[in-house]
Amino acid sequence: MHPDLPQPLNAARTFLFVPGNRPDRYEKALDSGADAVVLDLEDAVPPAEKHATRAAIAAAWPRLRSAGIPIVVRLNPPGLPTGGEDLDWLAGLGDPPAGLMIPKTESRADLAAVRAARPDAVLLPLIESAAGYDALADIAGAPGVGRLVLGHIDFMADTGIQCAEDEHELAPLRFALTIASRRHRLAPPVDGVTLTLKDDDRLHRDTLRSLRFGFGAKLCIHPRQVSVIHRAMHPGPDEIAWARRVLDADAGSGGQAVQLDGRMIDRPVVLRAQRLLARVRSEDR
Repeated sequence: MHPDLPQPLNAARTFLFVPGNRPDRYEKALDSGADAVVLDLEDAVPPAEKHATRAAIAAAWPRLRSAGIPIVVRLNPPGLPTGGEDLDWLAGLGDPPAGLMIPKTESRADLAAVRAARPDAVLLPLIESAAGYDALADIAGAPGVGRLVLGHIDFMADTGIQCAEDEHELAPLRFALTIASRRHRLAPPVDGVTLTLKDDDRLHRDTLRSLRFGFGAKLCIHPRQVSVIHRAMHPGPDEIAWARRVLDADAGSGGQAVQLDGRMIDRPVVLRAQRLLARVRSEDR
């Protein structure tokens, strides 16, 4: 796990976007139950409102930082003028955000300027393009990176990929983010948004897919999505009971091979049980 990553961001299951130009929504986001709140300076904010949005966030910053919930800021791409303005603003913000989400990350160089402006903040690069996919290893190994984040909507726009509902076309992309995260000892990656707001079944299915691909969190675009994702990510009673039985059997084996329910319990099975129970402990804190 990345040594610079604070535990709350490491274990976060939900990252809830709130438009930075809507300070009236800050409190609702903080009260949503999300594990982290993302103040958006990018897509949600029209160009003419960027300056006023930065001022609104700065004015609310002491209150936001004291809320006890990790606050992440999604910047504008650092190569754009608005991104450069974001970095100048960040340098004078005082206490750092818990994380900085960097859109359209396509190289280690994209992260270097952000790291220089706030070396005390964890970087959360968004992979949203073919170039970002191609540079995954370089990005995941860059100084300050804590978790990779999938921006699959922009990725589809960049590549021309058109997905069915199950998004099986993006399986190689999700697989690659998980492998890059594991290879560079990062926390599990963060999956992209589910755009449907009133289809809890779809959101539940999407979250289970995230888990199957080794993701540990999802981006959210509405507070009502938070509880659905948390429920989907929480292991069921049968899974928890199985994991405990595996660990009990392993502990009582004296290091010898042991069977449980007619199946051999080896190291990969024990690791899977440990990870499942670790999720339960993290979620129940």
